[in-house]
Amino acid sequence: MNILTLMTFIPVVGAIVILCLPRDKDNWARWGAVVTTAIPLMMAVSLFINFDRTQDEGFQYEVIANWIPSFNIQYHVGVDGISITMVLLTALLSFLCIFASWGITKAVKAYFALFLLLDAGMMGVFVSLDFFLFFVFWEVMLLPMYFLIGIWGGPRKEYAAIKFFLYTLLGSALMLISILALYFNTTDPLTMTNTFDMVMMMDQANHSEWLRGGQIFGQSVPLVIWTALFIGFAIKIPAFPFHTWLPDAHVEAPTAVSVILAGVLLKMGTYGILRINFPMFPEATAQLAFYFLAAVGVVNIVYGALCAMAQTDLKKLVAYSSVSHMGYVMLGMASFTEQGINGAVLQMFNHGTVTAMLFLLVGVIYDRAHHRNIDGFGGLAGVMPVYTGFVAIAFFAALGLPGLSAFISEALVLLGSWQQNPMLTMIAALAVILSAGYMLWALQRIWLGPLNEKYADIEEINRREIFTLVPLAALVIYLGIYPTAVLDLMGASLNSLNGVVSKFL
Repeated sequence: MNILTLMTFIPVVGAIVILCLPRDKDNWARWGAVVTTAIPLMMAVSLFINFDRTQDEGFQYEVIANWIPSFNIQYHVGVDGISITMVLLTALLSFLCIFASWGITKAVKAYFALFLLLDAGMMGVFVSLDFFLFFVFWEVMLLPMYFLIGIWGGPRKEYAAIKFFLYTLLGSALMLISILALYFNTTDPLTMTNTFDMVMMMDQANHSEWLRGGQIFGQSVPLVIWTALFIGFAIKIPAFPFHTWLPDAHVEAPTAVSVILAGVLLKMGTYGILRINFPMFPEATAQLAFYFLAAVGVVNIVYGALCAMAQTDLKKLVAYSSVSHMGYVMLGMASFTEQGINGAVLQMFNHGTVTAMLFLLVGVIYDRAHHRNIDGFGGLAGVMPVYTGFVAIAFFAALGLPGLSAFISEALVLLGSWQQNPMLTMIAALAVILSAGYMLWALQRIWLGPLNEKYADIEEINRREIFTLVPLAALVIYLGIYPTAVLDLMGASLNSLNGVVSKFL
């Protein structure tokens, strides 16, 4: 069976098995989830080793099979240089998050079953090449996330879950309308029937005249559909002003769910723009993204950093830092340069590992102190030196210290963006000072200075928690020294995509 199919559906099988376990076998559920996520992780490593890094067009490990033939809906999966990085990230974080969830004691079987279903939905989004299949996985992912926040979250969990659901549902509605418009105006050249095939939708020759240059609401059809899709994806990023669901969801979500939310789900927004908006509507992308997407990215960078500086809750600070750092992804995507677009996708991967570390570290301190108030700590480095070492790596990576992974990706974004939008690039570069400000401010108040005697006997980080942090810390350091390991995966595909759009600039 195809490796991508196995990676997607093994978690579903695992979820079913866990639900069938006896009621009092919580540890069986935990270890079952470990095995179920470990297998896709090993497969992801195999993909990384065997992926053809020179292929610039088409998809690898591709499978096409009839699913609903009467409507020409296919089971079509595959990966290229853009999606394989996200597949790797999803497999790694899903595996680590099972160990980060070890302390869950409420409805354990249901929690791990829902988490595995979420894993399947995320993986399916990144490997789908049929738009109908893509949308199914996009919606499958929404439901378990809603329950994971709404049942296992904090005091305001219901409010946060409903807000997340409604925002995402709005984006899904706009996406569905766009999918239907594309389906009824894209023709399979072999069967001469309408198709949901995303690869065929990327070929402008398969579009109807109306889709290529018609009018709707007095505006060009490609511009209207591009905008509808962009809003759907922007909610997930989240881009300003669609970001307000994110801090609430992060603050109320369990630690592992926050890791997945920031590490993987936010990347689905920028992935969707790269996979769908850019190749399907290259002319509209050239018109709208060159200035508009870049401006939104810079607003995200500055606004997210300023909001982070104003927070007293450590978890909310990290949440707003994600809003800021995802702005670099949008800025790099809008540059249409080799450095910029490669830096953007590398930032997607690097931000996933760095922010995962940050949320895991917040979870460690919350489990012990039962609060996240920055002003309520002080001097923890003296009693938790190992924990503070991991904190230093994550915090300095987040602020873009040279030698750590986020510096390389942000530097590439700024190098690429400078060639097209020097003024916006200067603003984005100056915002690095804000990032350093809120990160160092939090580091100083919680871990340095005089010890708060209330926490003189606080427990050091344990082996399970170290196990979840070591792989991420190793990646942060390794990719800071040798980013080519990831850049080689995606370079050829991104350069090909960039060439499609750049001809309309």
